[in-house]
Amino acid sequence: MPRPRSWRSEAVVLRQRPIGDADKVCVLLTPAQGRVEAVARGVRKPKSKLAGHVAEISRGQFQLAQGRDLFVITGAQTTDAFTALHDDVERLGRAAEICELVDRSTEFDVPGRIVFDLLCTGLAALCRLPEPAAAGFWFALRYLDAQGYRPELERCVLCGEKLGPEGNGFSARDGGAVCPACHRVGAGAHLSSSAFRLLRFMRRSPAEALGGVRIGRDTAAELDRHLQASTGEVLEGRLRSAAFVRAVDAAAKPRRER
Repeated sequence: MPRPRSWRSEAVVLRQRPIGDADKVCVLLTPAQGRVEAVARGVRKPKSKLAGHVAEISRGQFQLAQGRDLFVITGAQTTDAFTALHDDVERLGRAAEICELVDRSTEFDVPGRIVFDLLCTGLAALCRLPEPAAAGFWFALRYLDAQGYRPELERCVLCGEKLGPEGNGFSARDGGAVCPACHRVGAGAHLSSSAFRLLRFMRRSPAEALGGVRIGRDTAAELDRHLQASTGEVLEGRLRSAAFVRAVDAAAKPRRER
């Protein structure tokens, strides 16, 4: 069915870019139409009433109309500004990473209710959980699953041996963890027992279950490396926002191990 020339949709604003003297193009993720680009006219003017409702990393209801080249936002109302993210640099960095991952790996005009719901859950978890990194890692794992790139954590991706918690490696290129025997002959980067257990815990648990999780600095850095490598296989390149997140982490005080 062709889309009507004017339609209403819930959406998350993934990013913006300026266009012309007073406008911005907003990249939206919608449940039914997937990723959509739409012009917000006049939002760079000081008295714009629309500007506060099309902010990056916010959720709202949008009225969209078909323009000559792009859609046009004719109305918007914020339903969740994710204020806790914008008030905390670490949470904001993780949120930017999540939104960039979705932006770069979803197609324009392809329905994506599963990804939309997962994005909203991930951003809400980033607002609530005491450990922002845990929410970011949880989202990355679930997003890889949703995109068909589920990392293998039960059996060695090379020989099929059932995995225990000790002595393993991780190979993003091969799709997951490798057993101690394969790791000893050079397969995969080191996967510590704490990182392995956390990956499996996050795989089987809802975001709410991570409320008591504390991740030590070394373990967080290791999980970052493995999950960045895995998402890099999907994107064929690294996330640009990852460098900012790593810089924030490096400036933070050491955290105790879980």
